[in-house]
Amino acid sequence: MKDSYDVIVIGAGPGGSTTAKTAAEKGLSVLLIEKRQEIGDPIRCAEGVSKLWLHKHIEPDHRWISADVKGSRIFSPNGTVIEMSEEISGGEVGYVLERKIFDRALAYESAKAGADVFVKTRATDLIIEDGFVRGAKIMHMGIEREIRAKIVIGADGVESKVGRWAGIDTSLKPKDIETCAQYLVSGTGIDQNFCNFYTGNEVAPSGYIWIFPKGNDMANVGIGILGSRSGEKHAVDYLNDFLEKNYPDANILEIDVGGVPVCGSIERTTKNGLMLVGDAARQSDPITGGGIINAMEAGKIAGEVAYNAISKNDVSVEALQEYEDRWRSTIGIDIDNSLIAKDIFVKFTDKEFDSLAHSLKGVNFTSMSLLDLLYALFKANKKLLWDMRVLFKNIVKYELDFER
Repeated sequence: MKDSYDVIVIGAGPGGSTTAKTAAEKGLSVLLIEKRQEIGDPIRCAEGVSKLWLHKHIEPDHRWISADVKGSRIFSPNGTVIEMSEEISGGEVGYVLERKIFDRALAYESAKAGADVFVKTRATDLIIEDGFVRGAKIMHMGIEREIRAKIVIGADGVESKVGRWAGIDTSLKPKDIETCAQYLVSGTGIDQNFCNFYTGNEVAPSGYIWIFPKGNDMANVGIGILGSRSGEKHAVDYLNDFLEKNYPDANILEIDVGGVPVCGSIERTTKNGLMLVGDAARQSDPITGGGIINAMEAGKIAGEVAYNAISKNDVSVEALQEYEDRWRSTIGIDIDNSLIAKDIFVKFTDKEFDSLAHSLKGVNFTSMSLLDLLYALFKANKKLLWDMRVLFKNIVKYELDFER
């Protein structure tokens, strides 16, 4: 480990590793650190990603693909099922990954590009001089060091300290975070071709339960509920009730718990000499909580912007505005739209969920676009059309701009 680098990336998840790889490929000297002793462990998500978006960043490898699904099924509280093709099921349906291998493969790609990678290495503070972030204080194997850098990237997840150290407000209220629990189970006998989602306030208040196939009769069975709805009964209690009712013979092979930000975009993700990426920047989807692809998209942009800024010898917040502008005009639009939809759906009663599902029963979801889906949705639910009018206008504008 050297005493100085062009870029320090704190956190070796998908966003951090993509940032490090992109910057290193541009010829920058890069340090990528991870506080845990094993990259990719523990797992903090359902492990689903869109095939189309994943292909933009890495060539798929059978070693880290557990399942190749063809669509999703959404279950309303009364059991009405809506089946959707993979193409319109969202950014979390396509491949189900093995994150313990996938995350390490991404870190390996960054190392192969030239980045120095260190695990069991924790950032303890930032070096701030004259209003600029100039590096980070780290602890590696019990030894404290100061490593200087032209730019620091905070990719340290939902509990990010990097942003707070730099003076960025990343605080989360209970309604801004999903409390999650997930089991890796065997013995469910589920259809390995579909990702399943269960809605309703009885099973998952202001959230949902998911079942993602993992191959060989295994599956991730998890739940996310708003922190504001977690009282005497916690997420894991709802998950246990669901398993006992639906899969009483399932064997639990692994338990994972954590939180996911669903607050939507924060005001700033940059400071002088600093950028935030992924969950640290609150770039996860407010409806699904999915964040793998968004983190990788933001990481690629951050790596490119770091190169541009360092090449011009200007790492001020004004120079890093390019990062703000680029991610907000791409994944940021989807995040903002999802937040509008989330704020409406969390208020739904079970009766409203059932009515919505019933109105869509029989609709052919195999080849329609998102805009087609919204038209079908609104045609059958006039009140929902009014409630979601802002989202509808945004999506229509986005699709028209895309066609141009």
